[in-house]
Amino acid sequence: MTPLRPLSPLRRGRPIAADDPVWLFDLDNTLHDASRGIFAQIDQRMGTAVAQALGVPHDQADQLRRRYWQRYGATAIGLARHHGVNLQQFLATCHDFDVRPLVHAETGLKARLRALPGTRIILTNAPGHYARRVLDALGIAQEFDGLWAIDHMMPMGLPRPKPSLALMRQIIARLDVPPQRIILVEDTLKNLKSARQAGMRTAYLYHPGSPFARQQHGRNLYVDVRVNRLSTLLLQAHAGRIPDRPGRA
Repeated sequence: MTPLRPLSPLRRGRPIAADDPVWLFDLDNTLHDASRGIFAQIDQRMGTAVAQALGVPHDQADQLRRRYWQRYGATAIGLARHHGVNLQQFLATCHDFDVRPLVHAETGLKARLRALPGTRIILTNAPGHYARRVLDALGIAQEFDGLWAIDHMMPMGLPRPKPSLALMRQIIARLDVPPQRIILVEDTLKNLKSARQAGMRTAYLYHPGSPFARQQHGRNLYVDVRVNRLSTLLLQAHAGRIPDRPGRA
């Protein structure tokens, strides 16, 4: 396995076994419930940061950031491309707050992750410093072999966060395993769609607080398994029922 970019605080340094699955876990609204408090903090800070950076009223700033999120998968990408906003500084400003009192997750998460077969990696469009704070607050940082944050999503030198197909292909190349051994666990369907286009397997964690989630009914053809709780998926994996064919839980 080619090492991910400077992610040593979360890497155990062991190679991927020949037949092990590789789990890519989204962070917000997948490993924890960001809709209960964290998203409100980020939204407030992001709205203020956009308004200040562009010198526009807050309502116009909100329209712009939602448009860029829908188009690029991250507001910061649109601001960097179209307005010259410094990507790293913007992300640091929007995610610089104490996450500890706002983090909520399912009970028993650490033990279930520890028993999960295979390699476990965080794949998030959030910045790395924020992701590490959330994982530390959850007490699960040591259960992961790597962290791939928006800071590292730079194929060909250009920022390409989820749902970029170029990013998915870069991940497959970096991991150097067949794509069908990689399982993306996500609350955002468009990210799962690009993962499937790249040949990965997909697990959809439905969360009512995720954007556009309430517009979806049933299971899309690019989703191998749909669950309402992360614990359901982890228990299935412990029992050897890793998503490899269409199904629903």
